Amino acid sequence: MGELKDKAKGVGNEVAGKAKQQSNDPETRAEGHAQERKGEAQNLKGEVKGATGNKV
Repeated sequence: MGELKDKAKGVGNEVAGKAKQQSNDPETRAEGHAQERKGEAQNLKGEVKGATGNKV
């Protein structure tokens, strides 16, 4: 179950990050880039949990 939760959070952060990157404000674009990377890390965490049977 943790796998799906991590992947869902990851996708949400990636989408929000991509949206922020469309801003005209450089700070908001930087936040968006960081948030997108956070989402990618959460997706990876979910994949690892899935591969190890949620023992991570």
